[in-house]
Amino acid sequence: MRYTEKMVDRQVGRNAELFSQAVAELDSPAERYPYLRILVSLVEQAHPEWRQAPNKPSQIAALLDRMSEGALDSDEVKEVVRVRDEERGHYR
Repeated sequence: MRYTEKMVDRQVGRNAELFSQAVAELDSPAERYPYLRILVSLVEQAHPEWRQAPNKPSQIAALLDRMSEGALDSDEVKEVVRVRDEERGHYR
C-alpha cells in the first residue's frame, strides 16, 4: 500500500497515526480513553525529551491533533496526559 501523504512524526510512526484517526471515530470519551492512554504512551516513548517538559500536555495534544487530522479533542488528550502523570506521581 502506498501512502500519498508524509507521516506527521517519523518517531511515532505511521501505525500510531492511523490508530489516532481510528480512535477519533469512537463515539464517546469513555470509549476513547483507554486508546488515548495507549497513544499518549506511544508519543512519550517516541519523545522521551517531552517527559518533563512544562508544556507536555499541550505538546502531545498538538501532535495527536495533527496525527488525527484534527479529529481528536485536544482538551481530552491533555486530560489523559495529566491523569497519567498524576498516577506516576508527577503533578503539574
